Order: sequence, then structure tokens, then C-alpha cells
Amino acid sequence: MAGKDWRRLDESDVRIRPGKGTRPRSKRRPEHADASTAMVIGKDRGRWTCAIDSDPDRVVTAMRARELGRVPVVVGDTVGIVGDVSGRPDTLARIIRVDERSSVLRRTADDTDPFERVVVANAEQLLIVTALADPPPRTGFIDRCLVACYAGGLEPVLCLTKADLASPDELLAGYAGLDIPAVVTRHDEHPEELTGRLKGRLTALVGHSGVGKSTLVNRLVPDAGLATGVVSAVGKGRHTSVAAVALPLPGGGWVVDTPGVRSFGLAHVTADDIVLAFEEFAEAAEECPSGCGHLGPPSDPDCALDDVVTEGHASAERLTSLRRLLGSRAGHDDDR
Repeated sequence: MAGKDWRRLDESDVRIRPGKGTRPRSKRRPEHADASTAMVIGKDRGRWTCAIDSDPDRVVTAMRARELGRVPVVVGDTVGIVGDVSGRPDTLARIIRVDERSSVLRRTADDTDPFERVVVANAEQLLIVTALADPPPRTGFIDRCLVACYAGGLEPVLCLTKADLASPDELLAGYAGLDIPAVVTRHDEHPEELTGRLKGRLTALVGHSGVGKSTLVNRLVPDAGLATGVVSAVGKGRHTSVAAVALPLPGGGWVVDTPGVRSFGLAHVTADDIVLAFEEFAEAAEECPSGCGHLGPPSDPDCALDDVVTEGHASAERLTSLRRLLGSRAGHDDDR
């Protein structure tokens, strides 16, 4: 009102600034049309390591933007990033968006834990690393990993190590009814077949201590120690063996090492989640009584899955394999 004669002012000229408690807040959020797309390759204490356009040579450190809220961000996620994406030391970008996931590897602490944890997002396949001897294979663990795959939309692949100590025939026969791809490796040979299967894909690895997973990772990724060090720098040098980390393969593609995953609680998985992965039984399962666990007699005497085998639409071995997985989900692990 500078320059005006105050004697000529009326109430229409008065401007009152609202107090902080009454000022309306805008619900509009920035669109961030210029956001860069990146893949999360590591996480440590509120900071995420991200590869711009999934390029391992363009790595930046980012934090969660306030507008993202409590949306979980895990290794494998495709995210939108704004801010300083140069990757220079002491720079920090912001994650403003998490894209829809194509697959999710989840687990719970045990079968009674109601809180599920997302381990890896968007992985195309899960490499289940199992030693044929020293230590002996734990089929209960393998079955639980398979359940997690079928429930999360990943393709399972068996990787049997230490073939120089024992034959893989018996173990492979136990999974013949599931038609699962399998790769057999030895400590004295380079895993050529496995390299070809992983090329150009995002693959998560799981396995118990002593099965040779670390040796395998070091062969697949010669600079694994260096790559892990880059990710651990986010947490100022903390060792990353307790967290998932994505490592770039020399020929293209990524492997996600998940050393912290030693078991799969399956509290978040239902029996129907598993049956849906078996196309020949999915339709028949809809005819089962409510609450059917599909385990067959005596637990589920009216289960309709047996009719599929009786009518010749599926093999008995296939149903046996399915029910073994269902039993594993129910806590009836079978470590043969």
C-alpha cells in the first residue's frame, strides 16, 4: 500500500497474512519430469547406492526424499532420482519414486512371524546354491526357496556345487517332477554354463554357509571385492556381508548376493500362492473346500488335486513334488 493515501483506504485494501496454523497446505507435489532412472544396488544406514540406467560405471549415493514417505526401497528396485547424479565424492541425490516391481523375493523371520521382509526386487531368477557334499544338501531349505520363488514371481535355478565330491544324480531325481533348470559346478572348473545362464539378467543368489557361494561369486565377478567396497563406502566402511548387494557381471547382467538370507520363513505365503504356479492344478484347486491346504488325505481328504492325476492331466510325481512344497510351507520340512 506504499504511495497510497491511507485516508482513502477501506476494508477491501486490507491484506491479513494467515497464521501458520490456518494457512492451507498445497497437496501438489513436484512432478520431477527430469528425474534420472536408476537401479538400487546397495543399502546401508539410510543411504542407497544406485546405478544410473543400470550402468555400473555411473554409481551415485542417494537418500529417500521426504515425499516418498515410508515406501520401502530395496536392492533391485528401479527408482527415480533427482539432485546431484554426478557421482562425485560427498554428493547426495534423492530417491523420489519407486517403480512397480516385476517380482519380489520375500521372507519372514520364521513361520509365525507376521512381518514380511523384501529381500530383492525385480530379480528374474533365483540361483539356489547347494553343495552336493560337505555340507550335505538340505532339501528342506531348497524347497522353501522354491516356494518363495513361486510366490514372488521368480524363476528358480538349482546350482549344485562340489560335484567333484559327490554325484548330483540323486538330488536331481528328487526335483525331476518340477522341471527346474539345474547347473552343476566343480571347484576346479570355471562355471561356463552358469555364466551363460546369468548373462544379461538380474539374478539373486542364496545358499547356506559352506556351500561355495562366495567362491562362485568371486569367479563370476572377478572384481567382487572392489565392487562390494564401493557399495560399503555408503556406510563408511562397514562390512557388507550382512546385506544384499548387486554386483555387475563382466558380460552384462547383475548378481545379487544375499548372504544374510539363511532361511525362509513362509508366513506370508498361502497354499493357493504355490498351487497357482502349477498350471495343471490351478483350475482344480478352485473346486477344493474353503481352507483346503491341498496336502491330500488325511489332512485334506476332499482335495480336488488328486482328480487331476486320476484323469491323466498331470503325473503323480508332479503332484508329489507340489505337495512336498506345500508341506514345507506348512512347516513340515523334509531334509532327506
